[in-house]
Amino acid sequence: MIKVSFDEITDVLLDIFRANSEALPAISPFIVNRDLYGKVSLVFREEIEDHPQTKEAIEKISTLMAEKLGNHCAPSDRIVFFEPSLDSVKIGGVCHSMEEFPSVTVVDRVTCESDWTKIEPEKSGCPRIVFFSIKGGVGRSTATAIVAWALAQGGKKVMVVDLDLESPGLSRSLLSEDKRPRFGVTDWLVEDLVENGDLVFKDMVATSDLSYDGEIYVVPAHGDKPGEYISKLGRVWMPKTTPEGKREAWPRRLNRLLLDLESTLEPDVILIDSRSGIDEIASACITDLGAAGILLFALDGDQTWSGYEVLFRHWLKTGVSELIRERLHVVGAMIPDIDKGDYFRELLENSWKIFTDNIYDEIPALSSPENGTTEGIYPFNFDEADETAPHYPWPIRWNRGFSSLKSIHSKITTIDKTQVNGVFGSLVEGVQKILDTGGPQDDRR
Repeated sequence: MIKVSFDEITDVLLDIFRANSEALPAISPFIVNRDLYGKVSLVFREEIEDHPQTKEAIEKISTLMAEKLGNHCAPSDRIVFFEPSLDSVKIGGVCHSMEEFPSVTVVDRVTCESDWTKIEPEKSGCPRIVFFSIKGGVGRSTATAIVAWALAQGGKKVMVVDLDLESPGLSRSLLSEDKRPRFGVTDWLVEDLVENGDLVFKDMVATSDLSYDGEIYVVPAHGDKPGEYISKLGRVWMPKTTPEGKREAWPRRLNRLLLDLESTLEPDVILIDSRSGIDEIASACITDLGAAGILLFALDGDQTWSGYEVLFRHWLKTGVSELIRERLHVVGAMIPDIDKGDYFRELLENSWKIFTDNIYDEIPALSSPENGTTEGIYPFNFDEADETAPHYPWPIRWNRGFSSLKSIHSKITTIDKTQVNGVFGSLVEGVQKILDTGGPQDDRR
């Protein structure tokens, strides 16, 4: 039997559809369904099931699938289905059109509740800013704490939420030990499953004594005593069945918590410290919460850029880049003092390349009014040296005094704005710009 890997499924299907392109209009639209095991079946409209012409085309295509997809093809009696509604088949799956054949929809069945392709629009009201990184150890949590401190220095009411639940610690940078609340996000997500959220809600927020002219409200991953944290962590991602019998996915539960906290505390901005990596937790932070700004922390290295490229290509392939790209901005983490000019140039060049290849529009050839050019409409594209562009890194200078998260609380009590500006100035200015303009860029293209 032919052996085909998961990554080869799409190419094999494209070859089959190209070879039968004349027959496709009669059987389209239809669905390519990939189940949890990666096995492929086809779903067609019920109304074409008994047509001799369509029956022959479907049989030919399904036979080729069985021959060429190997173990990634569904069993012979489950390759083809007919349903009265294709839209109902799409429910619960990750959907995107197949390149070259827009009438063919690929529906992926995945185990996670979050979906990198379902982009929530920017939320109105209090802006949310997500601090994200592909890899850990880039100083993301420290930067979140410093931005909160700086905004509070300017009189802002800042709510900081630690959603790095599997590697918590942000609260230590903003709260002294005696200030930590009894509960945290994990406790609420677990208690909410049994309609017990109100038990912990009133004691899961603490006010930092570093607030100064504004306020810093800290919502930790867990409380001062984690308790059975591992057992709780294994339940936080659970969907909830409401008393009315409705199913609520965990990202929706998380969003409900944030809305309740926002209504209670009335902050000017919400800073969210996301888990690193490409998993469903990070997906919920980036795509499900309606963030106004998504800060992509980057070290210049193959691991960073290959990770972001995987994510960007997925957005490009599924056609959702335009829904999120104006909210993205790269943050250059831990810029070294030695050879910092060369390092930053390489960081900038690599960042610009993956944005150009996957996020930015292609610039059309010069044209004239005679062939339909419309003045005032510009592609979403930026020069490499454009400092307002999403790819242009906001640099954070490496500094020994800020390199240890454990010492940040005591460090903040002794620093001043000059010290912060020297290390985090570009980041703080960039975040302030998001709050002032509604997005990371000065010029919304």
